[in-house]
Amino acid sequence: MAELLPLVAEVSDTYASRNGITRDDDWYILKIQEELGELTAEYLKATARGRLKGADSTIIRQALEDETADVLATLMLFARHNGIDIEAALERKWFQYLGRSPTV
Repeated sequence: MAELLPLVAEVSDTYASRNGITRDDDWYILKIQEELGELTAEYLKATARGRLKGADSTIIRQALEDETADVLATLMLFARHNGIDIEAALERKWFQYLGRSPTV
């Protein structure tokens, strides 16, 4: 994740600059919610519980993957903005149950 964060941040910085978006403290959590809503919509399409809007299974699958990437990238930005070391938090919260340190 440490290798991806600078790239994710650069894309987000470019997007904000081009669109005149001010990313205050609330923006990060609200953006996660927005992206999660988009992921949910694609999931509903993929599981035949949403309107397909003319999309075929290949397009729906790609949209599901793309929206998953958006949620992850936005969560990474939220963590960075709030000084959260996500790798350390995963180690503490999740990987403790493995009884060993993961190879990341």
